[in-house]
Amino acid sequence: MQPVPQDLLKGYVQSQHFTSTTEIMEAMKEMFRDVIQTVMEVEMDEELGRERCERSDEPEGAPRNYRNGYTKKTVKTQLGEVDIKVPRDRNGSFEPKIIGKYDRNADGMEDKILALYACGMSQRDIAEQVKELYGVEISPELVTKISEKIMPEVTAWQNRPLEPVYPFVFMDAIHYKVREDRRYVTKAAYVVLGVTMDGRKDILGVWIGEHENSKFWLNVLNDLKSRGVLDVYLFCTDGLCGMMQAIEAVFPKSRLQRCIVHQVRSSTRYVSYKDIKKVVADLKKIYSAVTLEEAEKNLQAFAEAWRKQYPSCVKSWEENWPVLSTFFEYPVEIRKIIYTTNIIEGLNRQFRQITKNKPSFTNDDSLRRMLYLASQRIVKHWHARYQNWDLVLSQLEIMFADRAVG
Repeated sequence: MQPVPQDLLKGYVQSQHFTSTTEIMEAMKEMFRDVIQTVMEVEMDEELGRERCERSDEPEGAPRNYRNGYTKKTVKTQLGEVDIKVPRDRNGSFEPKIIGKYDRNADGMEDKILALYACGMSQRDIAEQVKELYGVEISPELVTKISEKIMPEVTAWQNRPLEPVYPFVFMDAIHYKVREDRRYVTKAAYVVLGVTMDGRKDILGVWIGEHENSKFWLNVLNDLKSRGVLDVYLFCTDGLCGMMQAIEAVFPKSRLQRCIVHQVRSSTRYVSYKDIKKVVADLKKIYSAVTLEEAEKNLQAFAEAWRKQYPSCVKSWEENWPVLSTFFEYPVEIRKIIYTTNIIEGLNRQFRQITKNKPSFTNDDSLRRMLYLASQRIVKHWHARYQNWDLVLSQLEIMFADRAVG
């Protein structure tokens, strides 16, 4: 875009005798309207193949299209509301490109509204903020309609192709109230976060579900596979129901690591306050061991010390040990990444922060839109690779040499 010539701009400023920034903004609004109007007139000329009052080159008797007056429209811009006249043609086929036939927003106003929506603001708060910032009256219902327009974008993101191999995939759920059949029910947004082969994080998708079971997770994993995922070295989860069976069915070579931090919390839920520090200290000896043999030895000692007093705690560790001890098969650099799901819990904390002003959602799509916009906002700040990733990658290449995908 070419800048306005300085002599022309200077002459305009001198002719206006501005005395305040308010007057400058009003003048800019008038200029914006005039430019929009001129662009639409040029578009109409191109549609008709001739300028205003110019004779047509079409043969005598051929059907001809004409200008047919104007339709008044008020559009909302960052400069305030602007009244324009949209040219009409006799055939009714002309639609301006610069301002769509049914478009009431211009100059990025919809993007500004969506940005406020992505920050977790309510529709009513957004309407008040836009009025305060831009002097534009919008209704909460308009905010909802604007957010609904991005559903094709949300669907495209959820169905986008993925990379063929992810060394680590983390899964967790966050719960929300969603209106269904005239009542509000608790639904879970199941978030899947992958670590790529170049050591970067990416949100692979968000699935809204009511009942977590192996069938549900089977659908999620099959969805990942249909989008191009051929292999996952390790899944890291919080003991999600039915996960093991689903992984074995879709990615039979993949392993599962249950989050150690969640296991400690859930297993010590009913431990007496006077014993909690001792129990947690003994548990730390298990998962901080250097080798699997040392960990199993410490687990046995823990069982002997606490089985009588806290049998459910001991039983939980013994029964889940096959999926709690997976990380011992990996070098220390990789263990730091996979022994806990803190990476995805951090993401869910950001989701909660953004959605804290939304106690409930009108439907599943409303929740999907909010989490999609929040995801886009969060991912923009994910630039760095995992620390020492080159070392981690070299170890992965050796450990999984037989799993190379061509």
